[in-house]
Amino acid sequence: MSALRVGVVHSRFNEAISEALLASAREEIGRAGATAQFVSVPGALEIPLALQWLAQSGRFDALVAIGAVIRGETYHFDVVANESARGVMDVALDSGIPVGNGILTTEDEAQALARRDKGAEAVRVALEMARLRAGLEDAWR
Repeated sequence: MSALRVGVVHSRFNEAISEALLASAREEIGRAGATAQFVSVPGALEIPLALQWLAQSGRFDALVAIGAVIRGETYHFDVVANESARGVMDVALDSGIPVGNGILTTEDEAQALARRDKGAEAVRVALEMARLRAGLEDAWR
C-alpha cells in the first residue's frame, strides 16, 4: 500500500491549544509515513465544511479535524461543541472517508492542554479506519 494521504483541517480559535494539537498530529503523520495537506479555518464550526471540500476532492484516504472548544459562560459552547461534532460525523458518513475527530471540548484551557496528544490520536484513528476500508475493499473484489 502506498503512503496514505491525509487532509487535516485545524481551527485558529484557541490558537495555542490548536497549535499543540496540530504539532502532535504532524508528528504522528510523520511516524505513520503518510502525506498530509493542512487547511486552516477560523473556528470549530467551520471545520466540517472544509472537511467536506477535502472529501469531495477525492484526493484523501483519511481526514482529521483539529480544534478546541472551551466552555464559557453562555450556551454558545454547547452549540459549537455539538454542531461541530455532528458536522464532522456527517462528512464521514456522507463521504465514506474516515474522519478522526480531534476537536477538544473542555471546561478550561488547562484541561485542553493536558490533552494535546489528542491530535496524534485523531490521526491514528483516521489512518486505522482508512486501512480498514482499503482491506475491506480488497476482500470484496
